[in-house]
Amino acid sequence: MEELNKYIEHTLLKQDAVKNDLIKLFEEAKENNFLGVCINPCYVSLAKEYLKNTDIKIVTVIGFPLGANTTEVKVFETQKAICDGADEIDMVINGTKLKDDDKDYIVKEIQAIKKACNGHNLKVIIETDLLNKDEIIRACQYSILGGADFVKTSTGFVKGGVGAKEEDVELMYNTVKDAGLKVKASGGIRDKETALKMIQAGAVRLGTSSGVKIVNS
Repeated sequence: MEELNKYIEHTLLKQDAVKNDLIKLFEEAKENNFLGVCINPCYVSLAKEYLKNTDIKIVTVIGFPLGANTTEVKVFETQKAICDGADEIDMVINGTKLKDDDKDYIVKEIQAIKKACNGHNLKVIIETDLLNKDEIIRACQYSILGGADFVKTSTGFVKGGVGAKEEDVELMYNTVKDAGLKVKASGGIRDKETALKMIQAGAVRLGTSSGVKIVNS
């Protein structure tokens, strides 16, 4: 197994985060040689400035946290984020369309956003806290059909939600592995033990705001 720091996307998506909080995040990412940072779109340009001359990936979120924006808005968000310097895009699936099993809408939306990524990785956040097992499988299958590169467990914004769970990560991994997609676990990963469990279940990325604690425990 690689060192844990190379699994971690050091994350700050809080609504009340200020510029100095983001700068601290970037400095921690450099100090710990994290794989990436995951931030809101308005800070992508700032991240590009502070992380220049490093190989730390700049990851941002699209349609966050509800996933209910129109496809056109999500596509524009993606194009703007890539233009500003984002390396990877984490989009939130349209959960209501998934619940209605509107396969055509979801697949076309993922395809459109993947095209807007212009060759950069696209992760589809499926929000496992709101889904049953069959819906998790469907979300993964539609992500495959849409041409995504990853499926991701959670936004971390569901009230009372657990976030990433071992059994969900394993189910996602088993659903997408033969198609070549990978799994990002996020939400509720606050210690080394939980991080290792997610990796053992099949995750190759960990979205967490507790990265420093995890690698230093």
